[in-house]
Amino acid sequence: MTSAAKEFIVARRLRVSIHAPDAVQRVRLRRIVAEAGHEFVDTLDAADVVLSDGDCPVIERRICITLGGSDHDHAGLLAHDADAGQIDAALRAVAAGLIVRSPAAAEPGFAAMRESSLRTLLTPREIEVLSAMGEGLSNKLIARRLNISLHTVKFHVESLFKKLGVRTRTEAVTRASEHRRGETVEL
Repeated sequence: MTSAAKEFIVARRLRVSIHAPDAVQRVRLRRIVAEAGHEFVDTLDAADVVLSDGDCPVIERRICITLGGSDHDHAGLLAHDADAGQIDAALRAVAAGLIVRSPAAAEPGFAAMRESSLRTLLTPREIEVLSAMGEGLSNKLIARRLNISLHTVKFHVESLFKKLGVRTRTEAVTRASEHRRGETVEL
């Protein structure tokens, strides 16, 4: 991006519509928008950006930033307690065509699942693949042993990595071993 384009984005006064069911939050967001030098507009048709407290209603062809929302299809997703500087930066960024995600905002994806038991976390086939990995078998040998395709083994290995929150086969086997130890009942 050129410096002239950056200056235009920083200096540009945006028209912002606010969607907030709570009157107190609506007033707070309106104040933040005004203090940032933007214009508050009542109608969605006149807005460059919609700022929503919580999930934004479905608004076709409107750029939307949600505060504390869970809809990841919008251009901006900030934590519910985002400050004025973060909100202003997000407004300017999404108006420039960027996607904004706050590190504090809940992100969907491939984080490790929070389950204590491997039996509830993993499918029976994934447990078989994990066991074979623990024996040091390659994907090709696992496919032969379980009578499945090499592609299917790779799919199960990737799924294991995601569910266990690991990046390598060694980490997967180690994590599974730790889970098993935690499930063992000593008498």
